[in-house]
Amino acid sequence: MRHLKTGMAFAAIMVSQLSFAADIKAQLTPWFQQRLAGISDEVSVEIKTDPTHLLNCENPVFSTPANSRLWGNISVLMRCDNDKRFIQVQVSAVGHYVVATRSVPRGTILDAQSLTLKRGQLELLPAQALTLPEQAVNAVTLRDITPDMPLTRSMIRQAWRVKAGQQVQVIASGEGFSVNSGGRALNNVIVGQHARVRMDSGQIVSGKVDADGNILINL
Repeated sequence: MRHLKTGMAFAAIMVSQLSFAADIKAQLTPWFQQRLAGISDEVSVEIKTDPTHLLNCENPVFSTPANSRLWGNISVLMRCDNDKRFIQVQVSAVGHYVVATRSVPRGTILDAQSLTLKRGQLELLPAQALTLPEQAVNAVTLRDITPDMPLTRSMIRQAWRVKAGQQVQVIASGEGFSVNSGGRALNNVIVGQHARVRMDSGQIVSGKVDADGNILINL
């Protein structure tokens, strides 16, 4: 009789834990749906962590590491008041991703006609797959790309805004003044990166490249 009561108590605990896991899943699903809005319109979540290892609270707070993708096998930080624990979830998401419309050789600058969107399971794609064509337009391919191949960030780089040897304008500015001078770039740089410039005087300076190809120095 004692064994029966023990077994019934254990079963009750397991049912309670499974019910709580279902509640967590019910909260995580809209949490991921909100973050994938505009990328995926079909999102489902499965909790892989043992239900007995979940924190027990009514209003947990969830977060994921910065810049991590939001589909596939993911670690989610679950916080309950002062307690926190990482749980493992599997997120399935159906959405659009970028593919090539034609064969594109390495070193090609991509245009909009070379790209299109395809719909499928995002968690089956390679890491860092692109979901918007504008993420790749005007970028340079770093490898040969075949038709229907999903594009990833590692396959492309932004086109150089300034190239080594190019004559550039250096704009040095501070409180109440701005000075322009000419120089020659010493490295290849995209917008937002820092370029090293040999000034006409021979001095070497460093500044950030703007969209117009000017080198900006804040003094």
